[in-house]
Amino acid sequence: MERELLAFGRRKLGPAVAPREIAFDQNLPKTRSGKVMRRLLRARELGLPAGDLSTLEGST
Repeated sequence: MERELLAFGRRKLGPAVAPREIAFDQNLPKTRSGKVMRRLLRARELGLPAGDLSTLEGST
């Protein structure tokens, strides 16, 4: 699946801008309304502090 997605990206976007790797994660951080918290994913990737997690699903 990963190889197929990478090949699709290269065909549609071109090799210069296509992603080099794809990470699959079953436990994406989501808000209470079910939206993925892209801010938190970006912070994880860059090694930055997560910040306010009060809107994270499951937090009280």
